[in-house]
Amino acid sequence: MKKNTVKVAQTFRWEMGHRLPYHQSGCRNLHGHSYKLIVEIEGVPAENDGIVLDFFEIRDIVQPAINKLDHSFMCSQDDDLLKTFFKNTDFKVVYVDFYSTAENIALYFIKLLSEKLKSHKNLTAVTVRVYETEKEYAEVTEEFK
Repeated sequence: MKKNTVKVAQTFRWEMGHRLPYHQSGCRNLHGHSYKLIVEIEGVPAENDGIVLDFFEIRDIVQPAINKLDHSFMCSQDDDLLKTFFKNTDFKVVYVDFYSTAENIALYFIKLLSEKLKSHKNLTAVTVRVYETEKEYAEVTEEFK
């Protein structure tokens, strides 16, 4: 008998500053967003309890990363101008090896989640959607084989 897959999702929010130093318009300036992350897990519910993945487990994986990013400035490792500026401050800065686009932040979260979830044999996929504004988002899915 074929077992149906079920999707469960959880939403997270944080505030963060960033800039895109190579950008030719306003995004090259310092600015911030009220980000929203939706984590969607797909899989077959466990026979013993009917759960795909406990919401508390999703939170335990994602929330530390959200806490790290919340009210911080995400700075690319190659943004020498801002690295020099932040060097002599006590500002909360998260240095990353990518430009802080919505697409790259989505990839950042999918990597975090897939590393933690790939051992769950009942899961078939994880999707993250990162909203930079209420109207604009980037989404990435990783399927588990």
